[in-house]
Amino acid sequence: MTSISPIALEVARNQFASIADEMGMVLRRTSYSPNIKERADCSAALFVASGEMLAQAEHIPVHLGSMPASVAAVLSRFGDGVEPDAQYAVNDPFFGGTHLNDLTLVRPVFFDRRLVGWVANRAHHADVGGEAPGSMPAHAIHVDQEGHRVPPTPAVHDGEWIPEFVEPFLGATRTPAERLGDLSAQLGANEVGARRLHSLIAAEGVDSYDGLSSALLAYGERRMRAALGSLPDGLFEFTDVMEWGDRDLPIAVAVRIEGDRLSADFAGTHPQIDGNINAVEAVTRSCLYYAVRVATDPTIPANGGCYRPLELAAPTGSLVAAESPAAVAAGNVETSQRIADVLLGALAQAAPERVPAASQGTMNNVLIGSDDFAYYETLAGGQGGRPGRSGQSGIHTGMTNTKNTPIESLETHYPFRVLRYGLRRGSGGEGEFRGGEGIEREIEFNAPATVSLMGERRRNAPWGLMGGGPGAIGEDWVIRKGATPERVPGKVTFEVASGDRLLVRTPGGGGWGTA
Repeated sequence: MTSISPIALEVARNQFASIADEMGMVLRRTSYSPNIKERADCSAALFVASGEMLAQAEHIPVHLGSMPASVAAVLSRFGDGVEPDAQYAVNDPFFGGTHLNDLTLVRPVFFDRRLVGWVANRAHHADVGGEAPGSMPAHAIHVDQEGHRVPPTPAVHDGEWIPEFVEPFLGATRTPAERLGDLSAQLGANEVGARRLHSLIAAEGVDSYDGLSSALLAYGERRMRAALGSLPDGLFEFTDVMEWGDRDLPIAVAVRIEGDRLSADFAGTHPQIDGNINAVEAVTRSCLYYAVRVATDPTIPANGGCYRPLELAAPTGSLVAAESPAAVAAGNVETSQRIADVLLGALAQAAPERVPAASQGTMNNVLIGSDDFAYYETLAGGQGGRPGRSGQSGIHTGMTNTKNTPIESLETHYPFRVLRYGLRRGSGGEGEFRGGEGIEREIEFNAPATVSLMGERRRNAPWGLMGGGPGAIGEDWVIRKGATPERVPGKVTFEVASGDRLLVRTPGGGGWGTA
């Protein structure tokens, strides 16, 4: 292969990443729902023809690390039969998805009738049916209770929705107009990505594109191997828990570093349960990718090459590799946070100068809706303190990277009124470098609704490191009109009336170092 200069490699790296960035911007700017338009609960990436990730936008870790499974599922089902003007949809957690709200749209890119790559984007749809608005009922034990499943399916042909896909999808949701708007934004984002990639190949030549793609993947692999080689060899173990009712369910990992390779074995993790905190293996794999980049060098290109030296062993039928038909809605948003925590806890033993104390360890999911609307949001909290710097306050951490829904947007779109929104003073863990503060938000309902909460760290606090103190646990309160405030579990579904209020106090981050 012709030698490729470092300058050409860096230019290509940024060209590919900019395509993914533009896809994300198109998706956000043309979407209908505040969840995507305001909160940016979406991600985009490019892949080579074999399905290996070539480049990503800096969007949501739990989306991006698991998105290769969606492309692989489309390749596995349709193989050589993929069509140039088609797009394929998937959200089935057991066939390339993560949880049902996250629908991935995958588009092949052809040049001179040859498949040269893929573009894909994933967006969290605020409602896909199921037994509660928002599609995360706290009582679910079967994935079909959580909404409409889409295995790898042809969704678009020649720019038009295929009825066999779109009609059942819209028929299942409580908000079909909003869903169609967000689907159309996804379609448009992929079309832009495909055009940009095709234009780049046309300008550079397909042979040059093939060479640059291979070189970038090899570069990512070299960088990761070098970073792992700088860490001490050894076995590093850590255990943390998921909260389920009054039980604490362990998630355990043993990370082994040997030269320029790393393996993570989750033997000892609790079996999957009759509940919705089960995570599929693709989610666990995304957590591994995220944690290793935190503990090594985040400037390593986030492509398939940099993940080649990483191995995952996740016990089938466990909380970290659930089997069908387990409920999985919270596995993607909550268990992913704990998987990342245990990986970082283990890696802190190998790279104490790089790994922060535990951040809030939850996404504090709030889902509110009725037959007329569906609102979804994850709430910010405290970041863990890290060597040389205190944790940030009121920020999304870990496997999420979304924003907040501005009060103006929330009150415009939904029958709520925000009464209180600010930092939760004193919630960060003490230490030489303090943990960041959580937030407090109180809303009043102007209409009856169904509420689902899905949160963690309501009993077990985010841990500190190197002598730092724990962050404060989270709290959820319902204040019914004329009644005494009632603290409710972190995972619950209940009804509210007009005039009732909901107060969520999110966890702080752990502190780092002795104060």
